[in-house]
Amino acid sequence: MHLSRSILSALLLIVFPAAYSPAGAEAAIGVAMDDFSYTDTSAEPANQTVAHERRLSAFMAALRRDIGADGRYRPVASAQDGAAFKVIGGIQKTSTLVQWAKVAVIDVGAKKLVMDKLYTFRGDNDESWERAEMFVSREIMAALATPAPVVLAVFEFELEDTTAASVGASATSDASYLAEVTASVREALGRSGRYRLVDVAGANEQAVKARALRDCDGCETAIAQKLGADQSLIGVVRRVSRTEYTLGFQVRDAKTGAVLARGDSGLRLGADYSWKRGAVRLVSERLVETR
Repeated sequence: MHLSRSILSALLLIVFPAAYSPAGAEAAIGVAMDDFSYTDTSAEPANQTVAHERRLSAFMAALRRDIGADGRYRPVASAQDGAAFKVIGGIQKTSTLVQWAKVAVIDVGAKKLVMDKLYTFRGDNDESWERAEMFVSREIMAALATPAPVVLAVFEFELEDTTAASVGASATSDASYLAEVTASVREALGRSGRYRLVDVAGANEQAVKARALRDCDGCETAIAQKLGADQSLIGVVRRVSRTEYTLGFQVRDAKTGAVLARGDSGLRLGADYSWKRGAVRLVSERLVETR
């Protein structure tokens, strides 16, 4: 189903907010909401413009009232008035009994969509509009309650080899396995929805290039902050023998350097290709499943 251009173009709006204070009455999260657009492409002979304007006005008033009635949120006029979120949308009537509503919620601080959904509702009378509004308001409040993802810089996993392994072909395969570990951990964290990953490819500090972040006494935090991340993650595979290894990782706050999470697998048995599976499991257990 294709919505009108006016509805779709509304979703391109990105708002840059002023800061809002969390103190006192301002503790409630500011939510700005523009009036939804309305388009009638049903080709019905009767002109229902007046009725649609009335119903849309009642719909928006009820939507703002429902969200404002929840003590966690306060309606504000615009992002410049302290909105942490902005709600936009549009409704299109496509036939006598079918209408579509497109609704998006923007986290204006993170500049990202936290909700972007298309709904259909049947009927074009006061009762059908009221039912649609109650459903949409619940969906919006559920989206508002979802915490924004943490912006995370996941650096390449490093190898600490305590064996007398030879270089050459072994070093090449080690690099390949470590790349798989890093890619798999990034995928798992990104897929969880709890994290938004930043690209670390542009980091050219010596500790990054030398794969020695584990020995730089927290220098990864400044690098992560420069990349726009809230937190940093470094990981290490420690080879004990050709068939024994341990895994470890550490997450720090990019601003303060404080350690927020860490994990160590203990001794594991398996060939090099098992590093990936062990790393994903360890990181998922500590950063995704326990939160």
